[in-house]
Amino acid sequence: MLRFLTQRLLGMALTLWLVSIVAFVVIQLPPGDFAEAYLTEKQQSGAVLTQEEIAQMRQFLGTDRPWHEQYVTWFSDIVLRGNFGHSFEWKRPVADVIGERLPFTLALAFATLGFMYAVALPIGIYSAVRQYSLADHTFSFLGYVGLATPNFLLALVLMYLGQQWFGQSVGGLFSPQYEEAPWSWAKFADFLQHLWVPVIVLGTSGTAFLVRSMRALVLDELGKMYVVAARAAGLSPLKLLIKYPVRMALNPIVATLGWRLTFVISGAPIVGVVMSLPDTGPLFLHSLLNQDMPLAGAMVFIYCALTIIGTVISDVLLAVLDPRIKMA
Repeated sequence: MLRFLTQRLLGMALTLWLVSIVAFVVIQLPPGDFAEAYLTEKQQSGAVLTQEEIAQMRQFLGTDRPWHEQYVTWFSDIVLRGNFGHSFEWKRPVADVIGERLPFTLALAFATLGFMYAVALPIGIYSAVRQYSLADHTFSFLGYVGLATPNFLLALVLMYLGQQWFGQSVGGLFSPQYEEAPWSWAKFADFLQHLWVPVIVLGTSGTAFLVRSMRALVLDELGKMYVVAARAAGLSPLKLLIKYPVRMALNPIVATLGWRLTFVISGAPIVGVVMSLPDTGPLFLHSLLNQDMPLAGAMVFIYCALTIIGTVISDVLLAVLDPRIKMA
């Protein structure tokens, strides 16, 4: 098991390095830089900046250097100093800017993952055992609706219904009186009351996909000969279901844990903008639009790191579920 974990961790480190290169190059591809975005913003407000001032800004920010030199400086600061640099727009350390919002993003992402698996797995198993029943057809219909509904559209619908039916906004993660208040049990309770709406919005399509996947996997296992033999040996239906078909069906589901995390994080920026969430989603979109390279690069790196960590966790869980995985 130690060798298995060591291989996965080394692979994770190599993947993170390669991802950092790709992320940096992709962010550098759009024409222009932060200085040009800043110049455009100032011109729209009526201010005038000379080309010499723009050149001095580029020199100060380091954007006048070749991209590979900028990458070496950026990545070495991350690895050696744990420093993501300074945000051009916010004029603050990137770690401070992200640190204010990252906990909300993590809470939202893992709460959404918990919701997806807690709802999808029991429903998928029940639909497989009660194939073609009324409940199975109902869950299938709701699953197709969930897969076909975009996250941002569901967010808009819930916001409208909340305003029309309950007379309150479902946007944000806090009530107005708690937005700037220090943390307390009352603020935490208010946070939980607001958290369920974005969790449902982000988790609906993923839950529908997992329901369909779990149903198909359990149905496939129920038709195999080892299940027929165990049933003929007199094993109780519930024990037989949990011990054999469900356990085998969980392997592909657990293997996609990292992908599910990617799915949640990739949908968070748009939902965050629509619902005015204080997470990293709107911050990431804003950094890309303003070409704030240190902030955007750090966000991409963190998102990719979360995905890779989720994949490693999937590998470990697979090794626990099926010891044969450790031999691969």
